Amino acid sequence: MPYQTLKGGRVPIRMWTDPSTVEDVALEQLQNVSRLPWVEGLAVMPDVHYGKGATVGSVIAMRDAVSPAAVGVDIGCGMTAVKSTLTLEDMPDDLGLLRSRLERAIPVGRHSHKEPVDPSALPGLKERGWYDFWKRFEELHPAVRGRLGRARAQLGSLGSGNHFCELCVDESGSVWLVLHSGSRNIGKELAEHHVEAARKLPHNQDLPDPDLAVFLAGTVKMDEYRHDLFWAQEYARRNRAVMIALAQQVVTKYFGAKRCKWGETISCHHNYVAEETYDGVELLVTRKGAIRAGAGDLGIIPGSMATGTYIVRGLGNKAAYDSASHGAGRKMSRNQARKVFTVDDLIEQTKGVECRKDGGVLDEIPGAYKDLESVMAAQSDLVEVVAHLRQLICVKG
Repeated sequence: MPYQTLKGGRVPIRMWTDPSTVEDVALEQLQNVSRLPWVEGLAVMPDVHYGKGATVGSVIAMRDAVSPAAVGVDIGCGMTAVKSTLTLEDMPDDLGLLRSRLERAIPVGRHSHKEPVDPSALPGLKERGWYDFWKRFEELHPAVRGRLGRARAQLGSLGSGNHFCELCVDESGSVWLVLHSGSRNIGKELAEHHVEAARKLPHNQDLPDPDLAVFLAGTVKMDEYRHDLFWAQEYARRNRAVMIALAQQVVTKYFGAKRCKWGETISCHHNYVAEETYDGVELLVTRKGAIRAGAGDLGIIPGSMATGTYIVRGLGNKAAYDSASHGAGRKMSRNQARKVFTVDDLIEQTKGVECRKDGGVLDEIPGAYKDLESVMAAQSDLVEVVAHLRQLICVKG
């Protein structure tokens, strides 16, 4: 669908959804962003909903400024997927054993590895510059330098909330692994430090929303944030790379190396900042719950525990700053979901998926999310569908 335009402050708000369906608090957040002195453009994806710091499903293009709270605390959160040579016919009737093996290999929730994973021992990860990556930890903000041991132990761990590891099957019967996770505690601590530092800066004192405090180009604070931000984004990508390798080991061992081979890995952030140029202007583009969808870019757009995932190819729509939605998007808060739904509802809505079906994941029930098909239909000018996956196994924290 073509986007609709709302009148904003300094810039119009381009929306790939019906504005009347968006919560008032989210619309207020978007208006506040549009009034910022540094904003160059604002695009809103069809999975839009209220978020802490900034609206989820928003793409904020700024000149010489960036808002750490708009990026959020899960810096670099995103998706990774890889296709196998396995097919649906290879799957056993009972997937419980395979699920339990995935859960043993990949720590979930607040858990981490008892001993840090050696990524160089995992297929495909040996030559990834691990020494230099960890060496740069010493250059992060002093407040987190005591967290090296924890960051190493959490590398290759899932976390909780809407993070997941799934075994899926596409329309042709091919089996995929799909992951959703981010930068774990180290990203959170770095974000919180920089958000607090930005709030105290003089130029941020009269903003319509203190969560939109920014760092400005050419300042020490901006340089420090960009350094830590880009390191955390790399940690998040490496975290997913380690997890997908661990999951591949589990699946390969279960089915045998002769039957199970793997294709190219697809990976995309959806909470991050990128340096990009539009109309000859260098911008800092914050995708808060949005993926890059430049022409030919492969991306991953998940739904919920039982509504599948889309593998997509970007169409390079400049009006959206080469972006698309990061998922279906929530239609109710976690607290509301726990009040509205029961465990019996969860069991019914995840029928056919090997997954947790207890109160601990009730806030992740499919009914708490927007309709994924409607979200995809609303962004047909942003991406084209490569494959539609449905869950066989869903591992959650």
